[in-house]
Amino acid sequence: MAELRLPQAVLFACNLNRVRSPMAEGLMKLIYGTQAYFDSCGLTPTGELDPFAVAVMEEIGADLSRHHAKSFDDLDAGGFDLVISLTPEAQHRAVEMTRGAAVDIEYWPTFDPPLATGSREAVLDAYRGVRDDLRARILERFGKPSTFGG
Repeated sequence: MAELRLPQAVLFACNLNRVRSPMAEGLMKLIYGTQAYFDSCGLTPTGELDPFAVAVMEEIGADLSRHHAKSFDDLDAGGFDLVISLTPEAQHRAVEMTRGAAVDIEYWPTFDPPLATGSREAVLDAYRGVRDDLRARILERFGKPSTFGG
């Protein structure tokens, strides 16, 4: 099996930069720390994190309190090695943004948990499902984090 390589700079993109992409960014920071640079953006960022996203990330020790919503226009495409889009709309924009730049693009279709209905616990379970799916996909794509000294 080929060795998995962690790019030096990874951008996650979704529509609003308030649920999926901040969760993915937070997971990368939790798993890989400062081994690389991780960021997120959205097509039309709202500026506010979804409280359910914050809650399910806190359950696993990921702190999203420093997150600041950004749009594609706030970022330099050439500053990233990899852009991972979590929605079809973000994928389209990522392709446009990176045209002519040496940037890899991947599309990871991801359920939008604010669409979940039911009790508070049912909604939280939908967010947990997205968090856990993203975590599994991240570990599959980038491998387990390296540890130093054993």
